[in-house]
Amino acid sequence: MRILFVASEVVPWAKTGGLGDVLGALPKTLRQLGQDVSVVLPRYRGIEAGRRRMASLTVPLGDQLRFCPVYETTRRQVRCFFIDYPPYYDRDGLYQAGRRDYPDNAERFALLSLAALELAKRSASPPDVIHCHDWHTALIPAYLKTIYASDPFFHRTRTLLTIHNLAYQGKFPKATLPKISLSARGLNPAQLELSGKLNFLKAGLVFADRINTVSRKYSREILTPEYGSGLEGVLKTRAGELTGILNGADYDQWDPETDRNLAANYSARSPEGKLACKRDLLGTYGLPRDGRRPLVGIVSRLTGQKGFDLLPHAAPEFIAEGFSMVVLGTGEERYARFFRGLQKKFPDYVSVKIMYHDGLAHKVEAGADLFLMPSRYEPCGLNQIYSLKYGTVPVVRATGGLDDTIEDYREDGSGNGFKFSNYDSEELLQTMRRALRVYRSPQRWKHLVGNCMGLDFSWEVAARSYLELYRSLLAKANQGAE
Repeated sequence: MRILFVASEVVPWAKTGGLGDVLGALPKTLRQLGQDVSVVLPRYRGIEAGRRRMASLTVPLGDQLRFCPVYETTRRQVRCFFIDYPPYYDRDGLYQAGRRDYPDNAERFALLSLAALELAKRSASPPDVIHCHDWHTALIPAYLKTIYASDPFFHRTRTLLTIHNLAYQGKFPKATLPKISLSARGLNPAQLELSGKLNFLKAGLVFADRINTVSRKYSREILTPEYGSGLEGVLKTRAGELTGILNGADYDQWDPETDRNLAANYSARSPEGKLACKRDLLGTYGLPRDGRRPLVGIVSRLTGQKGFDLLPHAAPEFIAEGFSMVVLGTGEERYARFFRGLQKKFPDYVSVKIMYHDGLAHKVEAGADLFLMPSRYEPCGLNQIYSLKYGTVPVVRATGGLDDTIEDYREDGSGNGFKFSNYDSEELLQTMRRALRVYRSPQRWKHLVGNCMGLDFSWEVAARSYLELYRSLLAKANQGAE
């Protein structure tokens, strides 16, 4: 199959969260399974890859023509194309400046979507499937069924829209519509409009041939008002064409046996190096190198989604009872301020770095004993999957992909982490106390760590599920053509 991925983030060139990780791993795995895979993304500032320049594209956007050079490179046998339009992409941030969204984000990502379609037309054969990701490329299905509807080149092309986080939807004023080459006829509650605004993600949900999310649990949760972010009604109408496929882990990048960021490598068979990683992490964070206290790691965007509202009550209690904690992340100032205050109160047990650094994230995964993810909601989550590989026991709330991947520890020795159900700080505290009791029993803890490291969440399982989904799309396309 010829599969074209279009996304706003792809590791190693652009990343703000798990979307970039997925786009760095899934196309590569599909290529290893014998598929013809290409990826399209913007050429943001600082991207040096793709120096081989192709001919420029002429892209009609609104009432203007945009002339976009395209650069190409190959990574892990996947062809990667970069849409170069400096007025839109040569900026400090991907989506924001000074924590404020760029006012022209609608035009920026409409251009990406249209340029990807024009680039596809330069090929001898059309893509079988265009795989779109989140609101940034959700207009592609709408474009294919409106302004490209009579184009025979895309007659058999089908679209899949993956929702990585439903809360981010691409909402813009109605006046934006003429700027993105869509007819005003589509601005109605049945298609592009939600709560009086143009909504990119809704357009994708309405027009895509199939929809999926990044875990089974999340695909059910988003049909409810609690998790549907206002789109649950639209999703219910497409429920028969909505599925959940759990993300995988890229073990080429996340494996303690080969990870070059670590003070010592280790594996499930030879786990001795993990203690050296813990001491190295404590030293990096300026904490006493006491390996006896259980060390909790957090690597996260500092936002309300991630459950940090539960910590003002729970964290001082569990730290006083025996835990140390290291934090790595950026985000909302109120959470940064909270963690700095916690560090000030417990200087020998808490250390915080309000930043993001990929190498340090690897050190936290390897050096911590437990990894804390008390999320309010979590479409999939990748850090708990990385933690399992590194023998770092996850403590999670039972939501979305966290519920799909973590089995609560039981007294019979089964399970691979600690899980609580209600979004409640006292329930989190009791879960941490359970974890502490197990940690203080060395044999039980060793067995639990072995349970974690023995699991396999490699991308091949997920990639084969996507292949089945693509094939079902094409089977329906062929039936419709007969």
